[in-house]
This record gives sequence, C-alpha cells and structure tokens, in this order.
Amino acid sequence: MHPLASIPSPTQSVWHLGPFPVRAYALCIIAGILLAVWLTTRRWVERGGKSDHVWDVAAWAIVFGILGGRVYHVISDPELYFKSGENPANALKIWDGGLGIWGAISLGTLGAWIGCRRRGIDLRVFADAAVPGVIFAQAIGRIGNWFNNELYGSATSLPWGLKVHCLEVTTGHTTRFGTADGGQVCNGSALVPGMYQPTFLYELLWNVLIGVLLLVIDRRLRLGRGNVMALYVMGYTAGRVWIEALRTDHANHILGLRLNVWTAIIVFIGGLVYFLLHGGFRAQRESTPYYAEREALPADESAEEPAAEPADAQPPIP
Repeated sequence: MHPLASIPSPTQSVWHLGPFPVRAYALCIIAGILLAVWLTTRRWVERGGKSDHVWDVAAWAIVFGILGGRVYHVISDPELYFKSGENPANALKIWDGGLGIWGAISLGTLGAWIGCRRRGIDLRVFADAAVPGVIFAQAIGRIGNWFNNELYGSATSLPWGLKVHCLEVTTGHTTRFGTADGGQVCNGSALVPGMYQPTFLYELLWNVLIGVLLLVIDRRLRLGRGNVMALYVMGYTAGRVWIEALRTDHANHILGLRLNVWTAIIVFIGGLVYFLLHGGFRAQRESTPYYAEREALPADESAEEPAAEPADAQPPIP
C-alpha cells in the first residue's frame, strides 16, 4: 500500500515550555471540557436553568469523572502497574494517559448529583442538557489517543489504515526499542510495520454522529425525564461494542470478549430499560429544573411542559 494512502500518527505528544511539559492528551481533555460546558450552558438556559449553576455542577462532575476514569483504568488493568517489574507509582500518573470511560461516567454522574443536590436541581434535567456536550468532549479526547499512538485496532489493508509508532508516553517521543500500544515490538525502528485499524478515529466519528442525532432528536421532540441521557447511553455503547471488537491492545477478557464489550452491553441494556420505563420518545421536558420552583407551581403544571407550543414560539437553542 502506498504510504500516501494511509493515516500518519504523530511522533511527538509532549512539548516543553521551559520546565513545564505540555501534553497533547491533556490539551484535548481540557478542550473537550470547555466545549461540553459551553454547549451545556446554552441548553441549560433554554431549559430554564441559571447559567452560573452549570459550572457549579460541572466542577463536581469533572473532578469525580477524572478520578473515576483513572480508578476504573487501574482496576481493570492492574497488571500494567502492579505486576513484577512495574512501578505502582505510575498508577497515579494520570497525565500519561489512561482514563476508563465507564469509571468517568459513573463517578462523574455521582459528582453531578452532588452539585445538583447543592443547588436543588433535578439531575435528570441537567443530564439531558449535558450529554450532547459530553459525547462531543469524548470525541475530542480521542484526538489525544491519536497523539499517544494508542487505541488502534488490528492490522488492515484498508486505504485509511493507520501508521503507528512505538511512543514513550512519559517523554512524549518515539523510541526505536520498545513495545507499541498494540503489543508490537520495535527493534531498531520506531515505526511499526504495516497499517492498523484507526479505532480511535472510528469512535471519534461515531461520537460526533451520536451527538448530532441527540441535538436533532431533542430539538424536535423536546424530551425530558432523563431520556436524552438514556439515548446517549444507548448510542455510545452500541458503537463501543463494534469498535472494541476491532481493537487488539491489552485488555482483560471474560468468556472470550473484552471486558469493555461486556460493560457496554450491560450499560446499553440499562439505558434501554430506563428509556422505556420513563416514557420513551413521548417523555416531555420538565417545566423547570429546580425542585423548589416545581413545588410552587399548580399540580397540573409542575411535572411536564404543555404538549404543544404557541405558534409564535421561538425555536429552542440546541
């Protein structure tokens, strides 16, 4: 295959400003967070929320999400840090990469619940406003995986095959003697022979697709009761199942399937059950995201918005 018909990978993922390292992975995480908060703020205000409350909740969700993502990564792959010859202290080096999305979502949701509880906010309404931004942030995070030469799949002859290197994540530079993320050994050349499935790119594109669909569906149906969140859960996990099946990097297996595949299946089922039990596509938005304001409304107005809008109503902000 002609090299111009392939996708290159970066040979550097860390730059130094004096003594301070600037990591592409961290920059992508930060960019994703900023985009998610911006989009969430727009959608939150359109649902009747106060814009300054978004950061109040997001701060809790971000801290807990990063902590949860790292804990899940370390627990699900303990041999990377605790087997003979490895340095357990590396488990704390979150800047070297390694965040498990399932742990990030789980503890991130817990953090969001704490933030919402402090402000008297219905977590379901906040989640419905936030998840499109969250999945776009996940897409940006996959660019960081590209810089780290990680999360690629099996060998391929497809014209969009990915060229990869052995990359020393700590220094952020390629190495001619080492092991690539997929387990291939570099012996004298930093470039791994052959081309590989760009699974990081597949997930990036899938996440953008799901994010756009969530915006379109929510704009047209004005869903509530946490069902935008449920659609996000189902959409993301459906993609994760087939993308994980293409990956060959280190992972623990159960009954022949990667641990993340089983997790995605279980979470998908949970999202589907929630969606069906909470009104599906007929679930209308809550009249207000604040519990105190609902208690002050008449009983027939406190649960949901009216089924129809005035003819001169302005289109909602996505």
